[in-house]
Amino acid sequence: MKLLVCVTSVPDTTTKIVFTDNNTKLNKAGVTFITGPYDDYALARAVELKEKTGATITVLNVGQADSEPVIRKCLAIGADDAIRVNAEPTDAYFVAEQIAAIAKENNYDLILMGRESIDYNGGQVHGIVGEMLGIPSISPVMLLDLDGNTAKITREIEGGKESLEAQLPLVLGCQEPIAEWKIPNMRGIMTARTKPLKVVEPTGTDKLTTVASYELPAPRGSVKMIPADEAEKLIQLLHTEAKVI
Repeated sequence: MKLLVCVTSVPDTTTKIVFTDNNTKLNKAGVTFITGPYDDYALARAVELKEKTGATITVLNVGQADSEPVIRKCLAIGADDAIRVNAEPTDAYFVAEQIAAIAKENNYDLILMGRESIDYNGGQVHGIVGEMLGIPSISPVMLLDLDGNTAKITREIEGGKESLEAQLPLVLGCQEPIAEWKIPNMRGIMTARTKPLKVVEPTGTDKLTTVASYELPAPRGSVKMIPADEAEKLIQLLHTEAKVI
């Protein structure tokens, strides 16, 4: 069985975000990049399936050279080889097109990725990839087991959960608690240095969207403390200043 795990390289969640070029680009100076947290869940479950079934895992990243430390960490966790598409991943359709092109060449049985990246939070790529490949796409997947060529899946839906079965091949967008994040051990880190990492140029159409500008969230306002016995004053402020009642 061949598994493809698609990962993103995103700023650490504690990063202070600064924009450049008239607020059209992220200033990467001093920024620590990590594997997208939802992609980490996908990779962790892939490693568990590999241990159970003897599958092989290929990690795929659409990104530039500065994403390679993230890719090497994925190899250290348990992936067998990696592919990097040498392009900036700023458009969901463009990224999906690159994933689909690689998948068509290699005939993967199961394509796993996070339900969304934590930089753009679009949640679109898995659905577009499924459409391009003509195979089912399911997200957000919370539980995944394999019985031969049948995937037994639990996904989150509004107000509850849904359990279903589907035949491979599939594209799945993953989230917790599908698996626990895995930390690479020293042996994994050492072997990751020699595992294959293939760099390919992008194919297909140009990006369909471009960024006009980014904006930071508005700063938090000041806080007024109202004594517990002054409920009338609180109501007045909610009406005249906060304007929520």
